[in-house]
Amino acid sequence: MSGGVDSSVAAALLVEQGYEVVGIMLRLWSEGETPTLDQEAPSHIRSNRCCTPEDTTLARRVADQLGIPFYLVNVADSFKRLVVDGFIAQYAAGRTPNPCFNCNRHVRFHVLLDKALGLGALKLATGHYARIRPSLDPSRGEAETKFQLLRAVDLNKDQSYVLSVLNQDQLSHAMFPLGELTKPQVREIAARKGLPVADKAESQDLCFVAEGGYRGFLARNAPDALRPGPVRDTSGRVVGHHLGLALYTIGQRKGIGIAGPEALYVIALDAAENAVIVGTARELGRSECTALGVNTVSGEIPAAPFRATAKIRYKAREAPCTVVPLPDSAARVYFDQAQRDITPGQGIVFYDGESVLGGGIISTDRG
Repeated sequence: MSGGVDSSVAAALLVEQGYEVVGIMLRLWSEGETPTLDQEAPSHIRSNRCCTPEDTTLARRVADQLGIPFYLVNVADSFKRLVVDGFIAQYAAGRTPNPCFNCNRHVRFHVLLDKALGLGALKLATGHYARIRPSLDPSRGEAETKFQLLRAVDLNKDQSYVLSVLNQDQLSHAMFPLGELTKPQVREIAARKGLPVADKAESQDLCFVAEGGYRGFLARNAPDALRPGPVRDTSGRVVGHHLGLALYTIGQRKGIGIAGPEALYVIALDAAENAVIVGTARELGRSECTALGVNTVSGEIPAAPFRATAKIRYKAREAPCTVVPLPDSAARVYFDQAQRDITPGQGIVFYDGESVLGGGIISTDRG
């Protein structure tokens, strides 16, 4: 439970369906110092956007209204080490990370799942918009339950992209009560049940940043990522100067600050030279990339190339491609058409229709 409408409605639906429900809220890392298990963090700590004192109060109110126990669990150290430190390192290396992958892989469905199982729970339910479909797999002689990860019914809210890191064991313990619902339906349920979060706005920013957004966060925690340097064209000629690699991403047009006969876009970020590489629209995009740390939801590593569709960012459209498995949990991805925003550090997730096959992290090779 986060104090938001989604996790609150997920809990309410499970109570309504007769489950024995326990609410758990995670106390994440905040800038300043590691908070204790006290109900509120000390006032000089910059609050996370997802677990402010107000959010904690709301989550407790919802739990009280539903008549369920509520626990505030301190995972600050794990979150800092497994999510925040990697986020900082990736930006310092000229990549554009999505920390939700590591959060789901290491914190929610490892640290939190272990805590839930330790409390005697059989399942970990969250407010994610996704679905799980169990099926029998008789391929090994005896019937065995396998779990498919599916998109949510509400494609505008679908979060299967950031859940592509999950494996069969994690899916066997997971529940997503909102997977069959749309966001308007969730808000209507919250209002009908009189939950105090029914009209609460959603946060669109990274959960662990406070004032100043991610740029302010990096300025305080990774100043090298905001070190000025040259802007070069694809021939290597210096055409301007930038204010820090972390302020730019592949495909960006606005904010480059360079005038010319043609619009210029960010083509690449060169961390070794601390340089932003720009080019025209004709030079933007590529038709292949390498994915590292590939996870297959089924747990079975394909032996041969396979067809799929792929998303290269959370909000990107899927694109048809051929995936060629490589050693060491890597894959080479060949798109039918060039993709303009292939960005090192972002996740690439593979789909077969509504089913998530898995995914990995886009590497820095140029393809």
